[in-house]
Amino acid sequence: MGGAILNMVTVAIGSLLGMLIGHRLSQKIQESVVTGLGLVTLFVGISNAGQTGNPIIPLVSIVTGVIIGELLDLQGRLERLGGWLEGRLARGDGVVQPGGQDARTRFITGFVTASLVFCIGPLTFAGSIQDGMGLAVGFQQIAIKSALDFFASMAFAASFGVGVAFSTLTILVVQGGLSLLGSAIGDFMSAAMMNEMTAVGGLMLIGLSLILLNVKQPRMANFLPGLVIAPLIVAVGGALGINLYPL
Repeated sequence: MGGAILNMVTVAIGSLLGMLIGHRLSQKIQESVVTGLGLVTLFVGISNAGQTGNPIIPLVSIVTGVIIGELLDLQGRLERLGGWLEGRLARGDGVVQPGGQDARTRFITGFVTASLVFCIGPLTFAGSIQDGMGLAVGFQQIAIKSALDFFASMAFAASFGVGVAFSTLTILVVQGGLSLLGSAIGDFMSAAMMNEMTAVGGLMLIGLSLILLNVKQPRMANFLPGLVIAPLIVAVGGALGINLYPL
């Protein structure tokens, strides 16, 4: 859990700094910063997606996962959580912000986008699970991720405001949960399972980049079940003696 707490602290500090300087930046600068984050997210996503050893695995994982996610309406639930937090803890007075978004929409956008960006990727899963296993390398990976998230949270908060800071709650649940999972079953996670989970996460980051680049608005939270399905496919295939990685 130490890695999750460190990540929460860095995101909270980065968000605070972003909110302090955000109003001093013009709308054009804020839009360009988000575009820059979108380009970097796209690059990281493509790189991570290439970790798969068989493209069929992330294909099946993404398609099956998003069907489950749509049926469960995970995106709607996450947005409603953001709306509830905004109503309870933030000032959602309906004032239109620069860029045409009212305070509520801006809060929810910041919360959902930051939550997904900070909680999807190889450092999140591998680092958190290994941290839970008590391995030093796991905490080191989360420390690196925390440094990256610090700067990203500054940029997000400058554009989206206080909603980004509340993504620390998502970090606590996701990374803390993964650390607890690592302490319980981390020894059973093979390299192939981690690679396929990373590949699916990479595809999801590509989807997030489309949102940041204002190309399309996919409901990316509904794809989250794919992150669980990918390692399960590898585990089941291994148990049944199926060769998932033909030459």
